[in-house]
Amino acid sequence: MKRLKEFTIPFVGLKQGEHHFEYQIDNAFFEHFEYEEFNSSSIKVDVLFNKKTTLFELNFKISGTVNINCDITNEAYDQEISNEFDIVVKFGEELNEDEIDILILPHGEYELNIQQYIYEFIVLSIPTKRIHPGVEDGTLDSEILDKLEELSPKLKETKETEEEIDPRWNTLKKLLTDK
Repeated sequence: MKRLKEFTIPFVGLKQGEHHFEYQIDNAFFEHFEYEEFNSSSIKVDVLFNKKTTLFELNFKISGTVNINCDITNEAYDQEISNEFDIVVKFGEELNEDEIDILILPHGEYELNIQQYIYEFIVLSIPTKRIHPGVEDGTLDSEILDKLEELSPKLKETKETEEEIDPRWNTLKKLLTDK
């Protein structure tokens, strides 16, 4: 996958201390990853890059909205996302991305590309079950919801089930209460 230049941080020229990077993410970013789940997106990513003598600390703050389709009705809606992630970057013999929040870069590296992390953090910020807010509060009027209600199995009322019980069981229940 080709790296996007604007997401590359050349850390060799940076002084020790905190550095702030800000990115505005839209659907063009996700097209680069061939991710087509979002109808549209407007996401702000703030990255706080803290350079220390032997390691780097990165703090990602993600906030914005993505327009996605509801899993129940397939209606499009805007999903608010907000999340925060931390990564520690250390130096070692070879590149190692096995740990979730620790990245080991080989000695001699002079820049860090964070596009993959931003992509993963945004995708992981989306709820696994996407439900339109109108479905949850009952305000969405949709043909699909009407059809689902029509086809859903109806529960029998409790009075009917009591009448259907074999009378011999009632006699046996009396034995339990007559003690």
